[in-house]
Amino acid sequence: MGVFEYITVLVSVILGLGITHLAIGTSKLIQHREQVRLYVPHSMWAVNVLLYILMIWWGMYYWNQHEDWFAYEYLFITLYAIVLFFLASMLYPWDMEKDIDLDAYFYRNRRWFFGTLFIGWLIDIPETVLKAGTGLRELPQDYAVFVTVELAMAAVGFLTSNRMVHLLLPFVWFTFTVFFAFASIIGRIDT
Repeated sequence: MGVFEYITVLVSVILGLGITHLAIGTSKLIQHREQVRLYVPHSMWAVNVLLYILMIWWGMYYWNQHEDWFAYEYLFITLYAIVLFFLASMLYPWDMEKDIDLDAYFYRNRRWFFGTLFIGWLIDIPETVLKAGTGLRELPQDYAVFVTVELAMAAVGFLTSNRMVHLLLPFVWFTFTVFFAFASIIGRIDT
């Protein structure tokens, strides 16, 4: 087993636990659908966080070409996975009540959620730049614009409690992120 495989086992477990938490939370909502008060932005953020984790997990594969590993790189990548797990865990309580009000739960945890989202994108910057600097992957075209908008959306979610903003924000995040991901993939295919 190489160093990359060794490191990715831990990272995969942590990210997998985040996905598992989202799946269990969604499953409990379905099971208790008569008592649960759904909140559309919460549900959309569950989809968005799943997408975020999957995108980052896929992006971690570029590290497989890296040969000279240092402890700070291992710790940094592991920290990124932990932050994404924490982000997923903010969406559903560990012991969810049958009559949970997801609107109230989301607003009670809003600052933690968006603060964690902000930190996740801050970590993405050096991780992406480091991959580019070591020749593992080219810096995606328009990455600076992409990450700036992601950080701005997280900051807006953190700073405002305006319900209209929180209704629109997860849909804007999804559209913008999917557009950038596909544009990034198409850009690589064309070259």
